[in-house]
Amino acid sequence: MATFAQLDNDNVVLNTIKISNDEILDENGNESEELGIKRCKELFGEDTKWVQTWFSSPPPKRFRTASLRMIYSAEFDRFLLPKPFPSWSLNTETFEWEPPIPRPDRVIIRPVTHEWNEETLSWIEVDIPKPDDENEYEWNTVDGAWDMVLPEPVGISST
Repeated sequence: MATFAQLDNDNVVLNTIKISNDEILDENGNESEELGIKRCKELFGEDTKWVQTWFSSPPPKRFRTASLRMIYSAEFDRFLLPKPFPSWSLNTETFEWEPPIPRPDRVIIRPVTHEWNEETLSWIEVDIPKPDDENEYEWNTVDGAWDMVLPEPVGISST
């Protein structure tokens, strides 16, 4: 099965569908994206916009497999994750969005993380809350996570 992504006018993925490989083979038996797009338009209307996506790995053609809300960049012939903030820019080598200021190194000795603040164009420190349940937790400074404190085993005999 071949997979096609439906795009809106801004090239945002609206939907993905599967088309039988038999329907997109050309006269030489080769898979044809053009035939797949033609079939999609027959099914969903001539005014719809489509591009093929692949699940092959590593890595899929067009860099990523399309999914909802991703953006297809015709310039780079790639599917991109949505831009997280207006100030971030696309690294055209990694095709990842990057902040104007690199994220601070992760602090694992205390329960904090960093989140981007678009208003100040800076990273802010945010507490990682302890899980809110009846269990006891302690901060794991090796893994940087809250670990549940397990009770001491009771009534276990080694004999």
